[in-house]
Amino acid sequence: MIPDGYTELAPGKIASVVTYLEMRTAPALAAPSPPAGLSFRRVALPDLGWYRQLYRSVGENWLWFSRLRMNDAELSAILLDPKIEIYALSRNASPQNASPQNGPDNGLLELDLRQFADTGDIEIASFGLASDMIGQGAGRYLMAEALRAAWAHRPARVWLHTCTIDSPAAISFYLKSGFLPYKRAIEVSDDPRLTGEVSSTAAPHLPVIRG
Repeated sequence: MIPDGYTELAPGKIASVVTYLEMRTAPALAAPSPPAGLSFRRVALPDLGWYRQLYRSVGENWLWFSRLRMNDAELSAILLDPKIEIYALSRNASPQNASPQNGPDNGLLELDLRQFADTGDIEIASFGLASDMIGQGAGRYLMAEALRAAWAHRPARVWLHTCTIDSPAAISFYLKSGFLPYKRAIEVSDDPRLTGEVSSTAAPHLPVIRG
């Protein structure tokens, strides 16, 4: 356990407080209507390049790095697992002609059902929008679709996590969506801006400390 008080980090490291949130009862949701010009679809066999590009466009400014540290074999093993569901939110593309090739894709949703058979849990492993989509109602729509897709499996609970490097609006958004916090953790890792996994100018709200 981390002791009370301050704990110094080595140069090149970052730390965040992670909050875990859960939902144990399916919300009463009307069928979601997409904002004008948006469509939502499942991507059955995601291309690695497409996935990495969308993951970056959604998460780079919040220092999403976990999937960027995986090699092709590691990432493929996750994305092509039948218990992983990948969805994309697209702008100006109808469900009939939208695809990873003709996008453009502006939102990412990933459901992880790998523990479902044992625990009844479904994790919203990735959820986010590209910066130009924020503030247009797309987040509410994407969450409505996320909950509809997750609760269609009749889980015991749906859970997710966020951290203090993420958008400051994330916690309040998840609370308003019906999630309740149940634990916290500290995550320490190499700064992905120094390892080259994300742009050196990403996340200006968290200064880089070099060795």
